[in-house]
Amino acid sequence: MFGQALCALLFTTCLQAQAAQPAGAARIGFLTGVDRTTGSARFEEFRHALRELGYIEGQNIAIEYRNTEGKSNRISESVGDLVRLKVDVIVVAAGLPVLRVVKNATGTIPIVMAGRGIDPVVAGLVESLARPGGNVTGLTNLSRELGGKRLELLKDAVPKIGRVAVLYESANAGSLRELKEILPGAASALGLTVRFWEVPRTGDFDAVFVALKKDRPDGVYVTTSPLMTVNLKRVVSFVSGSRLPSIGSSIGYVETGGLMSYDGNFADGYRRVATYVHRILKGAKPADLPVEQPTKFELMINLKAAKQIGLTIPPNVLARADRVIR
Repeated sequence: MFGQALCALLFTTCLQAQAAQPAGAARIGFLTGVDRTTGSARFEEFRHALRELGYIEGQNIAIEYRNTEGKSNRISESVGDLVRLKVDVIVVAAGLPVLRVVKNATGTIPIVMAGRGIDPVVAGLVESLARPGGNVTGLTNLSRELGGKRLELLKDAVPKIGRVAVLYESANAGSLRELKEILPGAASALGLTVRFWEVPRTGDFDAVFVALKKDRPDGVYVTTSPLMTVNLKRVVSFVSGSRLPSIGSSIGYVETGGLMSYDGNFADGYRRVATYVHRILKGAKPADLPVEQPTKFELMINLKAAKQIGLTIPPNVLARADRVIR
């Protein structure tokens, strides 16, 4: 209820800001594709970062907020709205499927990526990180490279852990690369055995959960993908009910109730996204603005989740946390 109320409040605020918008002010599109609570949190962080740069809704900017909430049939509609409104820039706080729709919908409106876990060069969104060459730039959180660190943190939190189940979306190219190129070697170095559990569609989660109960792993590693993001509550409910320690690839995992996450710093990322928007509004071309990667990372630990599964986080691990939910 709180998430729905917050989303409604933000939407109302956007409409009010649009109605009071002075002529000639910049119009910014903000597109995300997660649940309402997470989407609202991302949007509010972005608005705060813009305010720090002197951009105030109702005075010198209007922000058009759209959230597909993980529903594929709403992506084209939301993107079409922003293109028809002829916004000055579109911030995409969503994964590759949404980015591709936006990219295909416009070759002229600047697009700023908000740091999702993709390689934009491999995806064909930019020519290179140093010189994007088109209308797409921003942040790329190559979080797949952090897979080894996440396994290390999980083992530090639960020293006796041996077998780790990795949940992944089979249609997500980034997750497949993580499974093939990063996690096996990292697991071997840590003395862990990893088993990969494919989840093709939302309807397959229950079958995977039943199989996991029979397999009885010591812990769970949750990758990032559109399918995983919109089903985090189901995953958290399962691992909590099964008393399994776990780590996720995004802060959304802990915010949803998961035990641990390790990812790029959330607030710092949106400050940098806002800087991209600022530079574009001042006349810079996306083609000339290098794509950046995170420089600050964040370990989040949820002590409420730890208590639910009867786990005591070692003091040395807790001391390394950047954010702790108590």
